[in-house]
Amino acid sequence: MIKTDKYGIVFNAMKSNALDDWKKYTQHQFVERIGNGSLDRKLYIKYLMQDYVFLIHFSRAWALLIAKTNSINEMRLASKTLNSLVNEEIQLHIKTCKAEGISEEQLIKTEEELNNLAYTRFVLESGYSGEFLDLLVALSPCVFGYGEIGLKLKPISKNNNQYISWIDTYFCKEYQELCISVGNLLDKAILDRLGNNFENNIIWPKLNKIFLTATKLEINFWEMSLRLE
Repeated sequence: MIKTDKYGIVFNAMKSNALDDWKKYTQHQFVERIGNGSLDRKLYIKYLMQDYVFLIHFSRAWALLIAKTNSINEMRLASKTLNSLVNEEIQLHIKTCKAEGISEEQLIKTEEELNNLAYTRFVLESGYSGEFLDLLVALSPCVFGYGEIGLKLKPISKNNNQYISWIDTYFCKEYQELCISVGNLLDKAILDRLGNNFENNIIWPKLNKIFLTATKLEINFWEMSLRLE
């Protein structure tokens, strides 16, 4: 099993409470095909286009997270993640799709599929109607899951794998440091609000349910990505 100790205490506690679905997410057939390079290129491009739409909404959600706190440190860490999404990860999508003949204008016009819409609106609604912790937990499976996938795939993937640049993006030092940073943010936010005995706090089951739902929506995103509509 890939070690994610550096991602923080809270994430690993939530992961252990949703382990079956977490494995379905991080070990999904789509992920396996990326890892061995066998994924149909058309499916990969479709995934990138849908993920572009997802990241736009995901960025909005991280911006909303900044508005949900009075802590300067929480604002600083959330804005760092927002910057990484807008100026790095989204740019990778634009660059990769451009190499495949898909312009940024076409990406902007991508029609959001229902599985994508369900996930992004769940995350945003967690912020609109919930508290800082609700939104942060809803955002976390995507961040940590991709980091774990990067750690899993890099050692077993060949350098001539057509998707090696995607794998490198989530394996690289910068992304792993982002996961550690978000893990620290989550740990401190939980400890500050729920205390050291957070797993016995009345709020803990609700947060675990949010984490599980977001994880299941990640699985649905992969399922969507294996279909050519």
